[in-house]
Amino acid sequence: MAGDIIPIELGLTDGNVFTLWAPRWRDGDDEWQAFLGLDEDLYTFGSVAELVTYVRTDAENDLSDHPAWPTLPKLAAGEFVPTEEHSYDVIGVPELAAEDPTPEVIAELEDVLDIVRTIGEVCELTAVTKFFNGNPILGAVTAGTRNFTGREGQDFWVRIGRLIDKSWDDVVDAIEGIASTPEFDHSGVEEAQEEIDAAASAEDEDEPTDDDDVEIVSGAAVVAGDDESDDDDDDDDDIADEDDFWTEVGIDPVRIVTSAGEYVTLRCYLGDDPVFLGRDGKIFVFSSDRALLRYLADATDHDLAEVSTYPEVQTAATDGSLEIDVYDDNVYVLPGISEDIADGPRRMDRHQLELAVELLTDAADFADDDSVSEALGSTTPLGWFVDYAVNFDPKRLAPSPPFDNEADAWKALEHDFEERLQVRS
Repeated sequence: MAGDIIPIELGLTDGNVFTLWAPRWRDGDDEWQAFLGLDEDLYTFGSVAELVTYVRTDAENDLSDHPAWPTLPKLAAGEFVPTEEHSYDVIGVPELAAEDPTPEVIAELEDVLDIVRTIGEVCELTAVTKFFNGNPILGAVTAGTRNFTGREGQDFWVRIGRLIDKSWDDVVDAIEGIASTPEFDHSGVEEAQEEIDAAASAEDEDEPTDDDDVEIVSGAAVVAGDDESDDDDDDDDDIADEDDFWTEVGIDPVRIVTSAGEYVTLRCYLGDDPVFLGRDGKIFVFSSDRALLRYLADATDHDLAEVSTYPEVQTAATDGSLEIDVYDDNVYVLPGISEDIADGPRRMDRHQLELAVELLTDAADFADDDSVSEALGSTTPLGWFVDYAVNFDPKRLAPSPPFDNEADAWKALEHDFEERLQVRS
């Protein structure tokens, strides 16, 4: 779908309906979020074909000012079919909350609650916002299974289920009260449906069937029993060997994404003390793996050279056998965090925030600088916010909006961190 306009499916009392959602976009200094609709109405359609046909009429609506809207009428009808992750069974929430709190059930419930909360906020539905604001324990769902383990956790899950069962009808009634289908020319519905059916048929033909006796290995189709499978096993062994190398030397490749670009470097821990590829508190970063490998083969003017296993890294870089393999937990993405903080703790990607805190703290420790630990102390607004977001506990008092000061404080930490980076070629 064009830009950030997303087709979504909502399961309501009279069946499933389809609409569009623009999560967030900027217009100058203002930030907006909207659903397909006009004024107080949320436009919903009984089929994807009807939704496509309406969009192609280019009628005035609340998404008309979105920068991606002009491209929507030109899209193929198949692109308006919601993905599974954007299909929300709103009416089925009480039944979902009555199931056992497995990771799958909790994740699905979190997704539905989040979209319903968003509809309530965007469409200013008092019954919906009152339901969420008056029941902060619903936030426990965003923490995954950890709040619902053991006997106490099971009781907590039952409390949430009872709360939903008691008040969810009011939430559904509020949404259905603004849901409507606008008048539009239906002459293009049949053609749109034919496009959707053709796209679905083509997708089915592209998928291998059981009779083809085909195995998908690392994105490549391999006939079962083919000798190429042995080569794949060899490749897996090579990857394992590369991973074992970094494990054995106790040094990790690290990838960092900042507002200025994407970089790679190295880090290890001596006891609890982080040591980066750098010197005097500066972290040497490289815009490509190749540039890092060239540097490692020649240079020793950095603190990591004092680590006992570093000569093994240099030798491997010199003979060409060294590969830069970065584990997921060593990938740090900073852009967007300050904006998420401004939106509040429930909007945070907790894992991304936790990793970012780790990186900023390690970098400051490497420079013998206490500014990060002080800024994230429990007595500061930012520290309280971060601790609440990372270590969510529904029994704790949540930070109060607005969060502009916390977002600015985080931006300052990011700026200081980026000043520590020294790009090498």
